[in-house]
Amino acid sequence: MDFGGGDEIRFERLGKAGVVTLTRPKALNALTHGMVQALARALTAWEADPAVALVVVKAEGRAFCAGGDILDIYNAGRAGNPPVEFFVDEYRLNAAIARFPKPYVALIDGIVMGGGVGISCHGSHRVMTENAQFAMPEVGIGFFPDVGGSHILPRLKDSFGMYLGLTGNRIRYGDALWSGLATHTAKSERLGALIERLAETGDPDLASREASETVEHETGPDALDAIARYFSRPSLAEIIAGLEAAAPVDEFAAATLATVRGRSPTSLHVAFRQITAGAGLSMDDCMLMEFRILNRMLHGHDFYEGIRAALVDRDNKPTWQPASLEAVDPAAIDAYFTPLPNGELVL
Repeated sequence: MDFGGGDEIRFERLGKAGVVTLTRPKALNALTHGMVQALARALTAWEADPAVALVVVKAEGRAFCAGGDILDIYNAGRAGNPPVEFFVDEYRLNAAIARFPKPYVALIDGIVMGGGVGISCHGSHRVMTENAQFAMPEVGIGFFPDVGGSHILPRLKDSFGMYLGLTGNRIRYGDALWSGLATHTAKSERLGALIERLAETGDPDLASREASETVEHETGPDALDAIARYFSRPSLAEIIAGLEAAAPVDEFAAATLATVRGRSPTSLHVAFRQITAGAGLSMDDCMLMEFRILNRMLHGHDFYEGIRAALVDRDNKPTWQPASLEAVDPAAIDAYFTPLPNGELVL
């Protein structure tokens, strides 16, 4: 089946399943504009096809999808042409997955970050294996948890999503299942049989139950209690103050504080506000909010500085502007969330 995307993404019909495979393993299956557009076309066709009972999304190699093709975005932005149209199509796809009327089963067997989260974690069934590593690390590159992060993160258990959004830390499949990010876990070796059962039955609940296993969360109870205590506070300043007060006697608080302090101050303020707001918004409204933020980020400083430090010069020494949380002007953060003068995202 050919919905476009060239050799970067493959589409097949297996029994009752429409199967999508990301095929850029050397690039950790980073999303390109062509892949986004092809997947959107496939979902439109399969939604209308009565022979397709469900959609399965998987990937080749050691990553499910490590995000968008960030260097292309960086280079285009530095040249004065931020690729807004890529994000228009990506955000529309994220929203379409969230409202897709048929079961959408993401088989996450490896790294899933950024754009990979957007094409997996809005689906009805999220199956993670022992190889899965989830992160929304955007605050570390001067960006923000987009692709619907403002809808996903506030709905995780016990303020775990706020913790993930403000630290960018990675978690594995036990934490993902405990928090609600994953709906099922399964051994990687069982995914082939799971796909066969999905294609045979068209029943994701039955098939996923047959393949699933119970796993314990990796983060210990003391750390989870600390996360719930600190990251449930009603302001970013109070989160930081709580970590600072505990840091001299609490190793977890000290390490977490050091992590947060290394992130873009502007991104932290934006992420706290978007995750807080997202708790009361629909997925579509979250995407409208994120598109406003995106347009401001692509014309700002910290995103390009973060990519330079992480992926271009690789010195891992970004110079954030402003340089501290306390120096960030609240009015500047307000501006990220205001309506766009040239038109809002149309979903």
